[in-house]
Amino acid sequence: MEKASHLSVIVDLSPTQWHLSAQSSNQHPLSIETFLSQLLAFLNAHIASKHENSLVVFGALPGKSVMLYSSTELLSDDVPSLDANSYLPFKLVDSTVVQRIMNEFDAIGELEEEPPCALVGAVTKALCYINRITHPSSTTAGVAEDPSVVHDPRILILSVSPDLSSSYIPIMNAIFSAQKLKVTIDVCKVYGPDTVFLQQAAHLTNGSYIYLERRDALLQYLIMSFLSPTSIRKILAVPKQDKIDFRAACFCHKNIVDIGFVCSVCLSIFCQPLPVCSTCRTKFPINTLKRLNAARPTITPANSRIGLPLANLNNTASPRPTSTPPNGMSSLR
Repeated sequence: MEKASHLSVIVDLSPTQWHLSAQSSNQHPLSIETFLSQLLAFLNAHIASKHENSLVVFGALPGKSVMLYSSTELLSDDVPSLDANSYLPFKLVDSTVVQRIMNEFDAIGELEEEPPCALVGAVTKALCYINRITHPSSTTAGVAEDPSVVHDPRILILSVSPDLSSSYIPIMNAIFSAQKLKVTIDVCKVYGPDTVFLQQAAHLTNGSYIYLERRDALLQYLIMSFLSPTSIRKILAVPKQDKIDFRAACFCHKNIVDIGFVCSVCLSIFCQPLPVCSTCRTKFPINTLKRLNAARPTITPANSRIGLPLANLNNTASPRPTSTPPNGMSSLR
């Protein structure tokens, strides 16, 4: 018997990025209204797939993340009016998600400078929610306690914002937590350039990362690639990314680097050799620093390779630190 499936959807709700996405100068413009109509059809398809399926929707807004809908909790006392052509679960999803998004947009107002979207906060809340429903306690209210209901948790991120280098460490911690909980992270890049961190998130959790080439066919991408649970994907040809960008962000300037220098004690990454590690305060020999500075290669466009690990300019499958004495700083090449 097919097990119940849980889906956590994280929607990137950056007003600036959605305004750019709707510009008529784009080859395939996509407004927030059109996006929501296709997203709601996908959410209804997940609910209709199996009665026991659960769903939760989070919104990543500028500076905060909020829960927009939950199938196990009643977020609002307002019950939408029904008619003869309405199905209550579909009506609840449609009205609740749209109404809460509009309320959040109205609360934002006009900002002089838009803060970055709290995508990592939304992922963290989704993981906490999944942990709660997969390990229910006798005191947990509003969550099914039937041990026969086994959830197949996964997270779907709908992204329109570029990478935020300062969020490298938090998002990697979230990825490791998802691995421990056996949660699959899927990513649909709706607008903007490819995101390095979300590519790694999908790859490390055995998920799918898809960049939309035809944004007017969003619903088809969602149905064909992300509707099926992970247990069924073993017999389906779910699209996978061909190349993965494994670059990391340095701990000193929060920049994404091609070649980095790793502390041999705490494994912090830096864009240049430092006499003292800013994380663990380890001091490095002066001779080692001189040798690493002298060995720093000149980065040219021809040396940049997408799909290789951090600063891996050789034909190896993993980074190779150069031999250094104890408490020395290694160079990833």
